[in-house]
Amino acid sequence: MEVNDTLVDKIAHLARLQFNDVEKASIKKDLQKMIAFVEKLNELDTTGVAPLLHMSDNINVLRDDEVKGSIDRGTGLKNAPLHNNQFFKVPKVIKQ
Repeated sequence: MEVNDTLVDKIAHLARLQFNDVEKASIKKDLQKMIAFVEKLNELDTTGVAPLLHMSDNINVLRDDEVKGSIDRGTGLKNAPLHNNQFFKVPKVIKQ
């Protein structure tokens, strides 16, 4: 696969990036190295090698749910800068 200015421009457009000419040359060189590496990997004979689906043999290692205590509403609101004795008050962030 040939890496040219058109390909770099297309990738930059899709990624919403802008490059100057010096950066484009560097990116072209890096992309060409990556493609060459992948093409080199394609030369390997992988017949009889099972695909690696997971990095470890562990399957769904989950902890048991434990019921733990919680704090009451008054304690939770004690250090809040603004509250109305029931809820935290926060500044409005959505304009109508």
